[in-house]
Amino acid sequence: MFFLILAAALLPAGLSAPVADCDTLTRRVQIRGLDQFLGVWTYAAESTNMPGSKILTKTFVDNVWGKIYPANESDSFFVFQVQKMFGRCYSVTSKLTLVNNTLHMEHPISATEVLITTSCPDCILLLSNYTLGESVYRGIQLLTRRAKVTTAEMDEFKRQVACLDLPSPAILDADKGFCSDGSASKDTETTDLTSMLSQADPEYMKALDNLLSSQGGIKTILQFIAS
Repeated sequence: MFFLILAAALLPAGLSAPVADCDTLTRRVQIRGLDQFLGVWTYAAESTNMPGSKILTKTFVDNVWGKIYPANESDSFFVFQVQKMFGRCYSVTSKLTLVNNTLHMEHPISATEVLITTSCPDCILLLSNYTLGESVYRGIQLLTRRAKVTTAEMDEFKRQVACLDLPSPAILDADKGFCSDGSASKDTETTDLTSMLSQADPEYMKALDNLLSSQGGIKTILQFIAS
């Protein structure tokens, strides 16, 4: 689900988890079945070690929501993900397949995801490895059935991020209003990026990875988007 370039916010002091707690906080859990993923989710927060994601998300991304629905195969589902950026809406659809307690995705990017424990009763916590160009990155996402999680639930997520040695998380802003699904109103315009990402030339993805890995590259991307 890491199609969107998300940022990290400053982790408040005192929230890092004691070493003894990290095994518990980052325990992998069994996927009971695909039904537990189906429905509508709000992306509450995310952390990734992809260089350059911090400033891009802080500058441009408001919020993200997703709708997960069954595929024809019993071991797969589709994820329709909608991002609000610049006050506009952008969507990406992906397909994930469950194999040996791990979710696998090939398009628009290659990724694997596993479930991590959380005390939030209506949340899922996804730990991912995904490839951009020639680089492999790690990330973790907190999804909830609600518009937002509680302060205690977010504090737990921040401790889990610290345990995984990832940058402090980007917390998305549900108060700015979510995009619709693109079908509720003729006035809603959602740009679908699925084909563009799936058909992107490998050399382009490699060049994008190189840009995101350097300060000069990030400056170039910011200038391009701003123009």
